[in-house]
Amino acid sequence: MIRSKVLIVGDGAREHALAVRLSLSVHEPRVSALVAHENPGIKRVVERTGGELVRSRLDPSGLVKAIDRVNPDIVVIGPEEPQFAGVADKAIELGIPTFGVPRSLAIIEQSKAFARALMWRHRIPGRIAFRAFRDIDEALRYVSNAGSVAIKPARQSGGKGVRVFWDRQAYLKDGVNKAKMSQVIAASSDVKAYGDIDDLIVVEEAVTGVEYTVQVISDGRSIIALPPIQDHPHVFDHDIGPECGGMGAIVGPGPSLPFITQEEYEESIEIVRKTLDALQHEVGLRYVGVLSGQFMLTTYGPTLIEYYSRFGDPEVLNALAMLDGDLLEIIEAAVEGKLSSVKYSFKEGVVAISKAVAPLGYPHNRDLARGRSITIDMGEIGRLGCEVYFGSVTEEGGTYRTLGSRAVEVLAVGNTYEETHERVENCIANIKSPDWQLIHRRDIGSRELLERRMREAERVRTVYRWRRSHGLGRVRIDWVPGGEVTIYDYT
Repeated sequence: MIRSKVLIVGDGAREHALAVRLSLSVHEPRVSALVAHENPGIKRVVERTGGELVRSRLDPSGLVKAIDRVNPDIVVIGPEEPQFAGVADKAIELGIPTFGVPRSLAIIEQSKAFARALMWRHRIPGRIAFRAFRDIDEALRYVSNAGSVAIKPARQSGGKGVRVFWDRQAYLKDGVNKAKMSQVIAASSDVKAYGDIDDLIVVEEAVTGVEYTVQVISDGRSIIALPPIQDHPHVFDHDIGPECGGMGAIVGPGPSLPFITQEEYEESIEIVRKTLDALQHEVGLRYVGVLSGQFMLTTYGPTLIEYYSRFGDPEVLNALAMLDGDLLEIIEAAVEGKLSSVKYSFKEGVVAISKAVAPLGYPHNRDLARGRSITIDMGEIGRLGCEVYFGSVTEEGGTYRTLGSRAVEVLAVGNTYEETHERVENCIANIKSPDWQLIHRRDIGSRELLERRMREAERVRTVYRWRRSHGLGRVRIDWVPGGEVTIYDYT
């Protein structure tokens, strides 16, 4: 059964991309959307397909309002926060087929401590040592003696708030400890502002390597593994600056990355699959939606950094560009538990690069980044062969105004990285602001950055393959003065 009335929840570039792709289904669905702000791209898709744009809070009350107006056949949830707020729970309660998971399953993203503990309880490969803290003073004592660590908010906070500290030089120890303590206080404040989980801080062993994302679509029984994609979380070129929601992504040639082997990709898929099985076993519900694993290829092989209970943004743009198949049919099959029977494939021999354009001030000074005007020459961008997806932006009288986050995301597809990189850069040159500076990462997809990634991947690959070939296991003993001894056995 193909449902003709789709309600998308969310108002970012990810939801714009989903709306466009769903609208292209051979079944010609009527696409409606529940949005907190009027995304101009989503609005155009809604108007073109005869749907409705419902502006309200992205929570259960907003969903009920949208359902009353739209009477959808299926709900597709884009962002994480509506899942945390119980939007899927409400849709399921009302008997509407839903692509997107309830709160009890979305905890895999909402709580970093839960995700880590789940992997350790079920001895899932790719896990790393961690400590979760509810007491700030205890966390401060721990990090001052813990050496090299990653300090994170215990809750998902839009991909932001993570800092890694390398404590290798004794003469810098005092300065590093001050920075660690500052990060603990800042990250805990972020979590307290949400007030919906108990843990405040997660401290993990620091790892280094090449990051990539593996997204899988799940019906609770079968999965479709999407191609590996590399996101770029740092705001500025050369991977510097604060981490944010993601400044762009790459995939290709074909359903691959040039620095991740097929074996590493398949090992990563298996880690996600085992996590899905463990999560469903503990919660007792079928996982219908997307589970995305943010991985790093380290000296121990594919290593899980964190999970998302939805499509990544901007990774979804690249994934959909590579997908040959009817997205509506795939989502329908997922909600009906028939994913194993759906037809799809991935494009071969092509490269997809997406890049976000944001106003200066993003991500830490959003007030400064808000209210800036943007002009977009859509005709020229279309002529050059790119697609534009609207994010944190509104349209007022033909002028686009920023809302403080990533304004638009630009997607280019080509036969090589060189060709595609040049195309997307030429397209972004047609996005301007008369009153403010816009930022984007020019190095994403460049030959220089790709070669650096390949060198780094080969370095860690040499180490982990040597370890595995010599049968070397891994045990970590974690102890700080005045604290208990914790032994992490990775076998």
